[in-house]
Amino acid sequence: MPKYVIERDIPGAGNLTAQDLQAISQKSCGVLNGMGPQIQWVQSYVTDDKVYCIYIAPNEEAVREHARQGEFPANRISKISTVIDPTTAE
Repeated sequence: MPKYVIERDIPGAGNLTAQDLQAISQKSCGVLNGMGPQIQWVQSYVTDDKVYCIYIAPNEEAVREHARQGEFPANRISKISTVIDPTTAE
């Protein structure tokens, strides 16, 4: 199943409180539960003004539908073609 990186422009994201992040996570999980197991949230990285999310999904449209239902921005969605890490150098 394809993996995607979703770039979400959220001004002030780095200043969100633990409670804010918990509420956002709960909303996302609720939407995902309603969409079924074909789309999965793997992990997200919060920076000053953006959140980068990793999702497993059958297609980009499923990622967009999650964003629409959750009322989350999805400013850029990129399909991951390859994953590398330090072991790639071996």
